[in-house]
This record gives sequence, C-alpha cells and structure tokens, in this order.
Amino acid sequence: MREQRKKGEEAQERHMLECLRLARRGTGHVSPNPLVGAVLVRGGKIISRGWHKAFGGPHAEVECLNQARGDLGSATLYVNLEPCAHYGKTPPCTDKIIQSGVKSVIVSMKDPNPLVEGRGLRALQEAGIRISTGLLEREARHLNRFFLKHVTHGFPYVNVKIAQSIDGFIAGPRAPRYISSPHSLRLVHRWRGEYDAVLVGAGTVRADNPQLTVRHARGRDPHVVIIDGRFSVPEHANALQRTSGRGVFVCVESSQAKRQRDKVHRLEERGVVVLPLPARRGAIKLRDVLEAIYRFSIGSVLVEGGASVFSQFIDEGLVDELSIFVAPLILGSGVRAFERNWPGESPLGHPAGVSVTKVGRDVLFSSLFSMGRQ
Repeated sequence: MREQRKKGEEAQERHMLECLRLARRGTGHVSPNPLVGAVLVRGGKIISRGWHKAFGGPHAEVECLNQARGDLGSATLYVNLEPCAHYGKTPPCTDKIIQSGVKSVIVSMKDPNPLVEGRGLRALQEAGIRISTGLLEREARHLNRFFLKHVTHGFPYVNVKIAQSIDGFIAGPRAPRYISSPHSLRLVHRWRGEYDAVLVGAGTVRADNPQLTVRHARGRDPHVVIIDGRFSVPEHANALQRTSGRGVFVCVESSQAKRQRDKVHRLEERGVVVLPLPARRGAIKLRDVLEAIYRFSIGSVLVEGGASVFSQFIDEGLVDELSIFVAPLILGSGVRAFERNWPGESPLGHPAGVSVTKVGRDVLFSSLFSMGRQ
C-alpha cells in the first residue's frame, strides 16, 4: 500500500512538472499575466496539454480543455496556478472547467491577485469538484516570482545583473569590451527576452552606447528604461532607438525636463517616453522610477548598469535578485561594481536563497531576496 501511494505521488509530481515546463513556454509573451501550464490526465496518461501563450489570449486551462475529447468525468486537471473566476480579457477559467465535467483539479498554488485570491478554488468546490493544492508549490512560486512581486506590491520585480572581474571591477583601462564569457553573454541576452524591461544609467549609455536588444539568443527585445536625471543622454544613442514592440523610457529630473523642452519634444516625436520625476539630494529615487514604469505594465526589470545605479538599488533596498557574473580576469584598476561599502549588514539583509553556477569560464552567483513571497 505504501509503495502504491509513493508511485501515485511520483506520478502527480511528474504531471505538475509538465505543467511547469509548459508554462515556461509563455516566457516573454504573457506579462503582466502569470506563466501557467495545464495538463489533463485520464487513466494515468496525459490526454491534452495547454499553456498561456500570449497576453490577452486563452488561458492554459482553456487551451488544454479545448483539445480534450470524450467523457472527462474520470479525468484530473493539473494546473500550476489557481484558475481565475473573474472576467478580464477572457471569460473565467472556472466556468470552462465546470462545464467540462472534470471532477478533480490539482493546483500548485493559490493566486495572490486580489481579483482571484481563492475565489477560483471556491467556485470549483461549490460545483462539486475535488480540489488539492500545494503540489510543487515552491517551484511554482519561483517560476512566477515576477508576477507574484508586481501583483502584490504594485511595482516591478528587480534583478540587478553585474559582470565583474575577480578583483571587483566592471570596467578598466585594459578590459575587453565584454568582461564575461560568450556563454554568459548568451544567458544575459536570454534574460533580456524574459524581462519586461532593461534598465541602465545615463553614464552607461554615454560610455558604452549599448543597443540593449536581444541578439545572442531568441526572444523579443525588452523595453528600455534610462535613469538620466540631468537629461544628458545623446539623442542619437543606440538605446533610444525603438524596435518593434519595444518602448523607450527616459527618467529625468523634472526641472531638467522643463529646461530642455525642445529635447523632450524631439524625443517624444520619435516615440520615446520622457518621465519627469522629482529629485531628492540631486538624485531621482528609484522607487519613483519603478512606480512610474509600472503604470506602463512593466512588471519585471533587469538592471544592467552602472555602478551608481547598482549602489542606489541596494541603498534603497529594492533588489529582489542579485546576479553577479565573475570572470577569471584581474584588471587591477578601473570602475568598481559598487560606489561604496556598506558597514555591517547591507540594506538588503540576508538572501532567502543563494546558488552558484558555472557559465562557460565564468561563475554566476545568484542571490534571491524575495523568492516570490508576498
């Protein structure tokens, strides 16, 4: 009996892992919605699959059930996030599930979205459907950490990405154009395709003139956010060039936007969004930046430079994830990753999770400070 129960639990985990695998296929296409996959199992075998493919399109449960054939009374629906019970861009998924005849639903985690928050599960239970929750919940929360952060806090998930030498420099007089390896470069470009936006400071734009597009991996170009309090970024900068589907946002001090109205007008004619923001002690608060860009449905941000911006994100305690690529180089001098040292404990506190991964010749240190918790 114990062996049979163990086999049943292992089968359930396999089915939920398939949901998570399917959900990942929506990465970069469904934001600000969550990543969701669904599988329908009958007689121990998966008979249909579905995932949320694009924002505004059918949800995973609907995609999955639309492919199913025959009597579903003995089938079990697996889904990594609680089905919705409200009208949004599509009808409630709970209606489709109830109409299908499915009598059992297994869910990884409840949806913290105030529009859902248990309503989906209650609707299914009231219709006589058996509900089970919590299967691979940790994995499900990590997968949807971007969504969990922005839907509960009202501003984006932030990953600060740093590429540095062993001795802590991100640039130096003898540094190559890219400090990190081609393997790391491809990984970062893949991340760009997964995040809603890439954020840099004006100094990085002036010094490196980066394109901030996806070129070494498959994926769509992210939006670009530039912190430019003095409004000093050249108008011909690569980062200001809009590509298909990508927006460009320049965050400037309000007084500079007034002084340089002609520049604002020229950029806005090209589709660039200039966001005038108040400055305190000569600097724009990053919390104000995140709140401003969240109004444009930007729910996740990959921060790529430079030292001043890295330091400010830590100072303000706004880092959900810190990703540091360490290359086997010693530069000896140059620009350090951070402008200052933090005595005692950093403003971020202790990480909730840490991982170390070899990426080509580099080592990637990843620290999570939220783990998708509310």
